[in-house]
Amino acid sequence: MLFEDLSLSKSIQRAVFEEGYLNPTPIQEQAIPVVLAGRDLIGCAQTGTGKTAAFAIPIIHQLHRIVGSSKKAKQIRALIVTPTRELAVQIGQSFDTYAKYTNLTQLTIFGGVSQNPQVETLKKGVDILVATPGRLLDLHKQGFLDLNHLHVLVLDEADQMLDMGFVNDVKKIVKLTPKNRQTLFFSATMPIAIRELAEMFLTDPETVTVSPVSSTAENVEQRVYFVDKTEKRNLLYHLIKTEGLSNVLVFARTKHGADNVVKALRKKDIPAEAIHGDKSQNARQRVLDAFKNKEVGVLVATDIAARGIDIDQLPFVINFDLPNIPETYVHRIGRTGRAGNGGIAISFCGKDEHPYWKDIQKLIKVDVKTINDHPYQWHAGSPDATAEKPKNSNRSGGAHKSRKSNTSKKNKKRWY
Repeated sequence: MLFEDLSLSKSIQRAVFEEGYLNPTPIQEQAIPVVLAGRDLIGCAQTGTGKTAAFAIPIIHQLHRIVGSSKKAKQIRALIVTPTRELAVQIGQSFDTYAKYTNLTQLTIFGGVSQNPQVETLKKGVDILVATPGRLLDLHKQGFLDLNHLHVLVLDEADQMLDMGFVNDVKKIVKLTPKNRQTLFFSATMPIAIRELAEMFLTDPETVTVSPVSSTAENVEQRVYFVDKTEKRNLLYHLIKTEGLSNVLVFARTKHGADNVVKALRKKDIPAEAIHGDKSQNARQRVLDAFKNKEVGVLVATDIAARGIDIDQLPFVINFDLPNIPETYVHRIGRTGRAGNGGIAISFCGKDEHPYWKDIQKLIKVDVKTINDHPYQWHAGSPDATAEKPKNSNRSGGAHKSRKSNTSKKNKKRWY
């Protein structure tokens, strides 16, 4: 299929063509017709599969058709809510790119910066608003936002919004929007909690699942090191030095843990930076730019902050801490091996994390190579099967299975 087969306006086709897009990705091919038809949608696909374009392009098409060349005061007709500032910026840039040959305008708002420029733009009027939950609710409370004319609501990275504790904010935001809106959920993982939330907010949604979360990229080489918990920092330094690793994305479980890893590497003269929610927007952007420009060889990130990292050629991903949700492992290592490139995903498994590793193996069904030739292993690299399961390891949901579309449509008032 070609983009020109998707019945998109010539303005959008021109913008897409200039970006080098010829064939839609699987999530785009399946989701765009659903959105164009006005259906509610649950989209599940891994990072790097083109989810943003899957909702941005059809939204622009519909709004351009409705707004046209109207010179009436602009009203917020599309709202995209996303958990982090980095993601908000990326989504806003995508809307600017795809809508550059239309008269649609977008604004991206987030906290951590002065609200004055954002408020001034809101007063002038915008068609599309991309926002993080906190700043959105704050500006609405101050009377600067009117969502009564909203046509479509998008919740992007819905699973991470739940993990970040935004569930109550999301519920508040939904209540501020018209009941006849179109609602789209997009996420890299689809645990039970997300499906339950979707049932509350969506009407007769179609589900599109691409590259099931249980699958890992074939061009990613996976390795696991069974290492004593107290020796992880030493093992990380050992690998960076002995194997000459650079352009490395390291995942830590907590903000404090990420900072500690950076401190340990810097003591050994390894240029490293951390990115997480406690850092200001400007600081996070500086760190990302330095990493992309290869001024910093190691970037240590939490899962939530990493959702804003968009790098096509990332050769190494290291799970310094194993995630307690297996699907998160798939999402993490999907950061490498993108755009047809190869990649290496390395995992450190402490004795207390072995139950997590067993759950990951059950999900991915891949025989990951165990590396025993290192100085910091425990039980000679052969994990104790009786290791105690870590506390608070409950998780919800496995891979979300795609279901067939329900061809019967309910009589629901729509905005199109």
